[in-house]
Amino acid sequence: MSVVQRNNVKVSGDGHRPMVFAHGFGCDQSMWRYVAPAFEQDFKVVLFDQVGAGGSDLAAYDVSKYADLSGYAEDLIEILHELGLTEVIFVGHSVSAMIGVLASIRAPALFSRLILVGPSPRYIDDGDYVGGFGEAQIDELLTFLSENPMAWSQAMAPAIMGNADRPELGEELTASFCRADLGIAKAFARVTFTSDNRADLAMVTTPTLILQCSDDIIAPDAVGQYVQTHILGSTLVKLEATGHCPNLSAPAEVISAIQAVV
Repeated sequence: MSVVQRNNVKVSGDGHRPMVFAHGFGCDQSMWRYVAPAFEQDFKVVLFDQVGAGGSDLAAYDVSKYADLSGYAEDLIEILHELGLTEVIFVGHSVSAMIGVLASIRAPALFSRLILVGPSPRYIDDGDYVGGFGEAQIDELLTFLSENPMAWSQAMAPAIMGNADRPELGEELTASFCRADLGIAKAFARVTFTSDNRADLAMVTTPTLILQCSDDIIAPDAVGQYVQTHILGSTLVKLEATGHCPNLSAPAEVISAIQAVV
């Protein structure tokens, strides 16, 4: 199976400059449906599903390869090579922000800019580093997911989404979580929430924009500031959007922030 089929790659747009969108944990490429079309007139827009998500080939999931985020970074690089893309503007949400960071370090010539939406290099507090969660909290979260994935989705998705006054957003994220392959979702959750990519930030040479939401329980303000401090020359923009998924809750603001740098 080709990488295009494996990752359910979709290409659209009338432009020549490539812009690639990557989704977060428990989601798929549909989470960009309010943002990506805004760039189709001027860019070649590429969407894909991480292996195990959406319309990807579930049979391509390999426990060893995807035991850490480097396996997903390899997939991203492979997609860009397969499509013959260079000078890519990469837009990564949540865990895919770090996947893009890793890919840009391995193959910097492929990327012209990183746009990281709600990035976190480590979710667990460590000494003076504030990730937003204690180690025991992450253990409890992963145990809860393993024991009762439906209840986990119903409890966590609205909290992650925020915007309690718009319950339909939390309901959409809940449904997305529930559609995921359970075994792969458990493994990807562990990889996501236990990863530590802080040391990788200093190796990024690609111009980087960080989009930080307000009241984001997954990637709080301190995390966005940490990423900005440790990626040399990066820019941090604080969005008015609240929660962790501005691509759904405030797409116009995300579009405007991206357009300002591309």
